[in-house]
Amino acid sequence: MIATGKKIKTNFNLKVVREGKESEVLFTDLLTKPTIVSVYMKNNTPSCDRQNDSLAAHAGAFEKLGYQLIALSRDTCGSHIKYAAKKNIGYLLASDPDDAFAKATDSLVEKSMYGRTFHGPARAAYVIGVDGTLLAVIDKVDTRDHAGQIKDVLASL
Repeated sequence: MIATGKKIKTNFNLKVVREGKESEVLFTDLLTKPTIVSVYMKNNTPSCDRQNDSLAAHAGAFEKLGYQLIALSRDTCGSHIKYAAKKNIGYLLASDPDDAFAKATDSLVEKSMYGRTFHGPARAAYVIGVDGTLLAVIDKVDTRDHAGQIKDVLASL
């Protein structure tokens, strides 16, 4: 995983859902203010639902602190649109099926499920400055109190 204080590569495209609509953007264009990127695995799964429920309940607090919130997974934008409506998510959801963000943050990890080994993005959160500098990393997400973890990290910056 890339070290805090280093700049990440930001010249990759992501598809995003904003206010129920899909668009494709250059990641660097999303960095209009300090940004929290929370990586999760899949919509409509218990631990990922808890992670996003925690974020949704506190998204306004991050906004008041001057941070933009993005939740990122491999899910399609079509899935994200339905998920945002179901979970009342007002923050940006990003679709990254090619793991461009994980590659930029050097956070592709080996995983195993049902005896099968594969590589995927680490469940983590990143605080990124407008210039792409990594300000903080939460490498072990507490899905029940993810927003609390982020608030603690932001308070220490």
